Amino acid sequence: MKFDTAVIFAGGKSSRMKQDKALLPFGGYNTLTEYQYQRLSKIFNRVYISAKSNKFDFNADMIFDKNTQIFSPLIGIISIFETLDLDEVFIISVDIPFISEEIIQKLYKNSSIEHDIVVAKSKNGIEPLCGIYRRDVLEVAKANLENNIHKLKALLNSLNTKVVDFNLKDEFLNLNTPQIYNSSLNLFR
Repeated sequence: MKFDTAVIFAGGKSSRMKQDKALLPFGGYNTLTEYQYQRLSKIFNRVYISAKSNKFDFNADMIFDKNTQIFSPLIGIISIFETLDLDEVFIISVDIPFISEEIIQKLYKNSSIEHDIVVAKSKNGIEPLCGIYRRDVLEVAKANLENNIHKLKALLNSLNTKVVDFNLKDEFLNLNTPQIYNSSLNLFR
């Protein structure tokens, strides 16, 4: 059984990587984004990419950020719910490519209509860009953006959020630096 909709966040600055990590080759694909897109297409009926522009060399449904001047995941969340007529969506950052289908299933098993957000917690802490977001987050996300509160933890703290604990670390490896990215490539050899 497939889940409904996933959105890959691929519009960040990649400041620690010093180049756009969404466009780095990964797992036999031209880009990390295409790797995530192909992988998630086996788990979800629809997969979208959230970014400021279509910078990719493969066909995918896009959700463009409504604001191209600010780099904030809040922009992505607002853009999703202003673009798509959905009650909920699974959101994942492009740079955490080792999230398994089992992790996604566990998040959905812990999801209910009473929770605005269901997110993973790894050994590294809360993972706000690995979770299920419901439409009810839209107004609070807009208010936070208007008040210049960009941290997703502030959004999580102001809504009915369920945190699902995973006693895992490697699966939540975040490819933020050239060193981490290069060491992760060995996992595919």
